[in-house]
Amino acid sequence: MSRLLVCVLLLATVGLPAATARLRVVTTTSIVTDLVRQVAGDFAQVEGLMGPGVDPHLYKPTAADIVRLQRAEVIFYNGLMLEGRMTDVFTKLARSKRHVYAVTESIPEDELLQPAAFEGHFDPHVWFDVQLWAKCVDTVVAGLAAADSANADAYRRQGEAVRARLAALHAWARAKADELPAERRVLVTSHDAYNYFGRAYGFTVVGLQGISTATEAGLADVARLSDFIRTRGVKAVFVESSVSPATIERVARDSGARVGGELFSDAMGEPGQIEGGYNLGTYEGMIKHNLSTIVDALK
Repeated sequence: MSRLLVCVLLLATVGLPAATARLRVVTTTSIVTDLVRQVAGDFAQVEGLMGPGVDPHLYKPTAADIVRLQRAEVIFYNGLMLEGRMTDVFTKLARSKRHVYAVTESIPEDELLQPAAFEGHFDPHVWFDVQLWAKCVDTVVAGLAAADSANADAYRRQGEAVRARLAALHAWARAKADELPAERRVLVTSHDAYNYFGRAYGFTVVGLQGISTATEAGLADVARLSDFIRTRGVKAVFVESSVSPATIERVARDSGARVGGELFSDAMGEPGQIEGGYNLGTYEGMIKHNLSTIVDALK
């Protein structure tokens, strides 16, 4: 390359602004990742640690995960003990003055459920009540703005847009649930993840396992649930994408109920996975798929 051409190229770049590096954000579950990406927009690079079908109750961070977390400028996780094996990691990172946030910290405690079976802890599956999940937007906006004040106004605007979309989704969910008579709203699943869903949309929810999949169901649990299904005349039970289907399928055989479909509980589907017209790799698509599957099977 000639010296003249080099000089021309150098002169052409004088006065041009340097490329602005996007905020580095690391998240845990695919559901948290989806929320943070919506609020962050193009101003942040958001990397999720847990992909489709991953059970956060049992997830153990790899060495590569720890490196990603250490390099992140902001970290968002669900909290409420959902990521049980990662709690110590988040505590240590927060002590090092990093931007580390549990998205659920903006939900008032009096709106959280505390089932006796979870040994004094709150139920972490708050995203199944869309209106409650919308309150997590506050933490995401505040966390991004604190780490990237130059784009704080953009995060606030995008946060408002996300809240509006979630309000519309909540209205859709209530209308969909209303298609099913109240006496038929009995949801039987693999583990007790749908308590917020039941409270928000009027379902009686029964899980074979406890709130955490770290507990295992025994033969007595299977027999008890099978008796409940026969007594209530429940026509369908549901498997979950992040939990082995074997035991709930056993319940279906013993009780005479059919498997009504697969629900997404602790993780969303593959990005771009379309089923029934819904993108299962998004929070909105997951919620619409779950409710449509439940209502159609129980009708």
